[in-house]
Amino acid sequence: MKYIQKYWTQNPLMVIMFLAAFVRLIAVFFAKGFGMHDDHFLVVEIPQSWVDGLNIDNWLPSGKPGDVPSGHSLLYPGFQFALLSIMKYLHISDPQIKMCILRFIYGCFSLIAVFYGYKITEKISNINNAKSVGLFLALFWMMPWLSVRNLVEIICIPFLIYGVWIIVSRYEDPKPSKWFFLAGLILGVAFSLRFQTVFFVGGIGLALLYQKKWKEMLVLAFGYLISIVLTQCIPDMFLWGYPFAEFRQYVEYNIDNRYNYLTGSFFMYFGYLLGIFVFPMGLYWFFGFFRNWKKQLLLFLPTFIFLLFHSLFANKQERFIFSIIPFLIMLGVIGWNDFMYGSAYWTRHTKLYKRSLTFFWVVNTILLIAFTFNFSKKARVESMTYLSAYPNIHNILLADAFHNDAKMAPRFYLGQWPTVRMYANSPHFSPIAKVYKDASPKDYPDFVLFFDEAKIEQRVDSVKKIVPNLVYETTIEPGFMDKILYRMNKYNGNQTIVIYRNADLIPVKKVK
Repeated sequence: MKYIQKYWTQNPLMVIMFLAAFVRLIAVFFAKGFGMHDDHFLVVEIPQSWVDGLNIDNWLPSGKPGDVPSGHSLLYPGFQFALLSIMKYLHISDPQIKMCILRFIYGCFSLIAVFYGYKITEKISNINNAKSVGLFLALFWMMPWLSVRNLVEIICIPFLIYGVWIIVSRYEDPKPSKWFFLAGLILGVAFSLRFQTVFFVGGIGLALLYQKKWKEMLVLAFGYLISIVLTQCIPDMFLWGYPFAEFRQYVEYNIDNRYNYLTGSFFMYFGYLLGIFVFPMGLYWFFGFFRNWKKQLLLFLPTFIFLLFHSLFANKQERFIFSIIPFLIMLGVIGWNDFMYGSAYWTRHTKLYKRSLTFFWVVNTILLIAFTFNFSKKARVESMTYLSAYPNIHNILLADAFHNDAKMAPRFYLGQWPTVRMYANSPHFSPIAKVYKDASPKDYPDFVLFFDEAKIEQRVDSVKKIVPNLVYETTIEPGFMDKILYRMNKYNGNQTIVIYRNADLIPVKKVK
């Protein structure tokens, strides 16, 4: 024990990096599946379709009239396309192995945020605060699980943190131009991964202006612009014939549809952050975040502007603010510790803070274990894996009688691209009789996936009016955390999936 304490005292960053790498390696092998719609269907499924010679959802020009940009930056999907193409060249075909490789790559990449989060804190504060920040970044309960997801809100974090580190570390450099230009290039990549980071970088520019760093701000902006030209304008000119095609479509779509997704009050994100940071630590960190705003303006202003924009914009989803979580932790820890060590009250009540910290680590450890081993969206993934034993599947029907839509089937795990139709409890979907009104029997579904087991016999009978020779195949259960999250909020859509086979089209059952 004394050896560990001595090593921690002498090599805190090495210990932090080891812990961060260890929990992320566990997540690589156990945190299977996908977390949200976007970290699979937009950046895994689309590139895999390109590898397979398809263009699902028409993200690329098809040469037909009416082609329009999808409104998604192609930088990250393009990088995924390159990785998946290499895997194809190496004859790696198992989807689970492919995803394990991707999780490993991004888990390693996420260590940049831990390393430079520590270095930034040490630079602008002190080593004791850096130790605390490093441990929080390494072991904060949701970060290992998020770090191995294919989520642009997470992938952009290392670019943001490294860009900020260059600025902070070279802030007083006698010849800062080349460093601020490099920071601009790196922050520009973050923009091309996640467009909203423009508000974060804009905050950095305003902070530099306030601190009368005009030259540094202009050089940073120039590097930022060059990066965007290389990663956005040139590809868009090549594909669509004009610059900022994807960005323009993205902005127009989000403005037009700002009320068509989840909405919430101005304070929704503040409440969410207080919750995930675990009470009362969240209160301490928020207090610290705002307390030192002027002293830490270079980090505070971009983080605050980013949070303010998302709080004002109608469409609100928790993942939108994942990108600034490390900065909130850094500023929260620095600000709170500066206050606490100078407060007569907290000097007399050190046990109160220690108890708060102990409570945080107990709750954090429980959540860390639960999520690091969490196979997310297991039923949907395993359903496709199960069906992959059947070659040449042409049609699948998703039937959810209890929601407005059936959650999409991740065909990446199927290894095939059949037509998928949906039947749900919503006016947006036609009754099943109309879905197959003009279809011939050979175009009927090969498989029907019923979401949820409730009233299953009645629901199967309704489909049998169209597909009479429907036989039970198997039942796929969701994972442990999926079940909990579904009970907490039905919107999560993590139901049990009951699979039926159309024996007229596929007469023999296969087991993989």
